[in-house]
Amino acid sequence: MERKHSRVRQRARSSEGAGDRSRWWALLSFGAAVCCAAAIGGLAARDSSADYAGLEQPVWAPPAGVFGPVWTVLYAMIAISGWLVWRRGGFGSALWAWSAQLVLNAAWSPLFFGAGQYGLAFADIILLWSAIGGTVLLSSRISRVAAILLLPYWAWVSYAALLNLSIWRLNA
Repeated sequence: MERKHSRVRQRARSSEGAGDRSRWWALLSFGAAVCCAAAIGGLAARDSSADYAGLEQPVWAPPAGVFGPVWTVLYAMIAISGWLVWRRGGFGSALWAWSAQLVLNAAWSPLFFGAGQYGLAFADIILLWSAIGGTVLLSSRISRVAAILLLPYWAWVSYAALLNLSIWRLNA
């Protein structure tokens, strides 16, 4: 009888390890999804420093070198937030909203930097801002930490939306 219980405990320990591994693989998957969005934006924005500097900008516009470090931190927080929601709630409405905001995020740089379509980029960033808000709301029902992790992102996108609008109006 003791031998049987020992095998059950051993199986439970090995399945716990598999669960831990799958959780970490899932985190890597969320990181990869965010990296894809970042890569799309990065490709669209590469070699755009001179273009950005040549635009008429409001006095409160940050230098181009600020964007990379800020987005690196925000993208890490976005990935962890999505992962936390997935761990606690599976793939439901909160993760659909998370996915939608990530797609809108990826679309902004090609519109703004790649195509120079500041008006379309502004429309995209307004949709992005709304999608982040929906993601925060839906995530808060599943994981308070996941929702809180998105708040700096939402604040930065708020700032970026005002900057986008200003650049659009100043360069029309």
